[in-house]
Amino acid sequence: MQLQTSITLKHLIIDQKKCVGLQFNSSKVIQSLIMTLPNITWSQDLLLYYLPNTKSNLDLIFKTFYGVAWVNGNYFFSDKIINEDNPQLNLERYRNRKPKDGFKPCPENYLLKLELKRYSDNTVRNYVSSFESFINYYYNEDPITLNEIDVRKYLQKLIQEGKSNSYVNLTINSIKFFYEVVHEMPNRFYSIERPRKEKQLPEVLSKEEIIKIINNTNNVKHKCIVGLLYSSGLRRAELLNLKINDIDSKRMVVKVNNAKGNKDRISILSPSILTNLRQYYKDYRPEHYLFEGQKGGPYSATSVVKIISTAAKKAGILKKVTPHMLRHSFATHLLENGTDLRHIQLLLGHNSTKTTEIYTHVANRSFMEIKDLLS
Repeated sequence: MQLQTSITLKHLIIDQKKCVGLQFNSSKVIQSLIMTLPNITWSQDLLLYYLPNTKSNLDLIFKTFYGVAWVNGNYFFSDKIINEDNPQLNLERYRNRKPKDGFKPCPENYLLKLELKRYSDNTVRNYVSSFESFINYYYNEDPITLNEIDVRKYLQKLIQEGKSNSYVNLTINSIKFFYEVVHEMPNRFYSIERPRKEKQLPEVLSKEEIIKIINNTNNVKHKCIVGLLYSSGLRRAELLNLKINDIDSKRMVVKVNNAKGNKDRISILSPSILTNLRQYYKDYRPEHYLFEGQKGGPYSATSVVKIISTAAKKAGILKKVTPHMLRHSFATHLLENGTDLRHIQLLLGHNSTKTTEIYTHVANRSFMEIKDLLS
């Protein structure tokens, strides 16, 4: 029998003591059973009941509501792996850094929790960098003693420095991770305001500019890297994670495994890129990853940025060109050529066409049909 009601457990710190919060929709049955729990208290600020976080109380909660309501502990038992499909990370590069005077590194318990949760390498890099900036702003303070006012002050500093809304949001996430996940104190920062997400239009290159960039790369390996990013609409991390057998020349597709959101998908493979890839394979003989560094292993992300930046300058393109601009251009050019928005969504790996619809604002196909008002 499927239970119709549920209770969600929440970690709370109240009067410097760990407590268990009980969140549920209005129910007379649940309400009456909750009142039988020992030391149960109502919080007007959090609008939920809570009791001391002890093993006996946890056991009693499950026993009390067995067969009556489903007890949801997903937010409470925080050692649960969030991204099981992500590869296990080795964060020794952070642990083995040489100590610097006047600099506090990311705490070990923070790194350990990131490992246990199997966050992506990109998320780990961003979280560690943002959180280290925060704790070094309060260098002489123990982070666990900081409060909401301190966090607001730091965020205000970032805004005054002109940091983007996305950077501020990332910083909030990295700080909340320390208190809510590492130290299980989620109710401390419920009221921190987040800046609105910026709705910037994607920057797009013309087909002619992209061809110039490809033609100004230094070798066939670089040509394949730029060409695949554009012609298959890949993210940089997706390109670097490609294995040799992810190139399916019989079906003319590129298999993208464990992409953003732990999703697999396929994208199109350009015949001209396949020709370049065959020549590249003969010249370089990669062993595991499609693109490998000099010492083996996946090619570095910074090298991809440098390849594109250097080729763009040689091509005479003055604006800053990034790997993601090639993906934006891929989607925009498909839309301009009449490809259905739903197909573009699948090729990009977007969850919803609403995300893909942003390219309708930069594609010139619809604008070409508008009559010149001055003619």
